[in-house]
Amino acid sequence: MNSSYKQHTIVHPDAQVGKNVTIGPFTFIDKDVVIGDDTWIGPNVTIFSGARIGKGVQIHPGAVVSGTPQDLKFNGEVTTAEIGDGTIVREYVTINRGTSYANKTVVGKNCLLMAYAHIAHDCILGDHVILANNVTLAGHVEIQDWAILEGLAAVQQFTRIGQHSFIAGGSLVRKSVPPYVRAAREPLSYVGVNKVGLSRRNFSQEQINNIHDIYRIMFVKGYNLSNALDEVESTIGPSVEKDNILDFIRSSQKTGILRGFNQINGSELYED
Repeated sequence: MNSSYKQHTIVHPDAQVGKNVTIGPFTFIDKDVVIGDDTWIGPNVTIFSGARIGKGVQIHPGAVVSGTPQDLKFNGEVTTAEIGDGTIVREYVTINRGTSYANKTVVGKNCLLMAYAHIAHDCILGDHVILANNVTLAGHVEIQDWAILEGLAAVQQFTRIGQHSFIAGGSLVRKSVPPYVRAAREPLSYVGVNKVGLSRRNFSQEQINNIHDIYRIMFVKGYNLSNALDEVESTIGPSVEKDNILDFIRSSQKTGILRGFNQINGSELYED
């Protein structure tokens, strides 16, 4: 830690701070905190008990990590808030620790949490997730690898968001969003496959076309969910993407799955 900042910074003697860690002035680091090597923590950051911060993490001014859950059922149980290696936490992000439900809140590796994002108790984020400015997650939300949420999106509790999906800014996410899709409009609807994101991540055109075929059955052709799942099983050949989609949908029955826009109001579906 830079010695010129010691008089302005409070680091509890029981905190475990790795090598080559920078801690800015007026930052508070509580007991029962672990900070990995090469992490940069800016000024005016608050890191409470239970924080587990990986290597090479950046935490910018005003952020609060491992704050007490905003859940009236929380009763002071010992839980954690975990941040994976290489993740960037921008200004005034808040990450609450878990409750006895899951015992932890987790942000994966190489994520980008932009300014004022909020991650509530017991959320689980995979790797390479991007939350743009002012994204708000209620408790128990799961976001899988490579998902992107644009600014001001708000996600209801227990909702799941699948890998490589993209959610438009200002969206209210009340139902789970399956993998590989773009979701937009109000109410939130399927508007196509996230082909730009998939192409950037080296999915082949064959894989993208296969995903399109699955979601045309799921959201465009007018099947109910049960019949659509049966149709996909019987008509689409085996692939990792097919397994990911079907497993996600079948395991998200409790929260429900978003629908195609034309399934909701009969309008023409936009899909490119």
